[in-house]
Amino acid sequence: MRMVTLPDGTEVSALGQGTWMMAERPASRGEEIAALRAGLDAGMRLIDTAEIYADGASETLVGEALAGRREEAYLVSKVAPSHASRTGTVKACEASLKRLGTDRLDLYLLHWRGPYALEETVEGFERLVEAGKIRAWGVSNFDTEDMEELLALPGGERCATNQILYNPDERGTEFDLLPFLSDRGIPAMAYSPVGQGGALLRHPALERIARRHHATPAQIALAFALEGDEMIAIPKAGTVAHVLENAKAVAIELTQQDCHELDAAFPPPQRKQRLSVI
Repeated sequence: MRMVTLPDGTEVSALGQGTWMMAERPASRGEEIAALRAGLDAGMRLIDTAEIYADGASETLVGEALAGRREEAYLVSKVAPSHASRTGTVKACEASLKRLGTDRLDLYLLHWRGPYALEETVEGFERLVEAGKIRAWGVSNFDTEDMEELLALPGGERCATNQILYNPDERGTEFDLLPFLSDRGIPAMAYSPVGQGGALLRHPALERIARRHHATPAQIALAFALEGDEMIAIPKAGTVAHVLENAKAVAIELTQQDCHELDAAFPPPQRKQRLSVI
């Protein structure tokens, strides 16, 4: 598994596991837990969840999947903006830890900007670091201007990552946000790297490139997201077969021809674009 280095020197797997929309169907629970464990076995040791996913049930499911294997995982969760005050951030984290069945998170993110000043959230994060309840913190769905404001705050330079929507059909961040993060040594974390609903994976360009690599369109989309040395991708997979398919994407090296075809099908941005969020 290729690794990505966070600003504090911690190395994490470039390909991780997302859990958005997990724990929403009781009949799938056992299969989803097996999928997360298979991902650990395959080296996809970064697992991302959030307190709002399935109203906390996703965290509970992740905790069950990590029973007896907590030390193998790099565990990420997120605080909802409505909880992200100085004290609310701490309380939300403590509730997440209880659902996850662990005493600390490896990384804790602000899910998106909300009603509280960033200073408050950062102070909450720093209190959690001091208490040993989180090892690092970061943000999600922050545009360039948001990152500039964050990094100007006392302690803001300790932001470990920015989790953003990124896939072949969502490349707007390539114009300014991704270069901004790269210049400051802050890796991005791509959510929905294979899109939503399957439309992206039916695109003729992805299908054509996949055939050349004896791969699937989803694997090509993941290979695209993992092209840079400073990008982490967290696809969600609810079955063991899907997880193992994702894991094979790290071995795919896109050719110059592949990249030209992807650029033709999904043109890179030529100007600043509004940050896409789902």
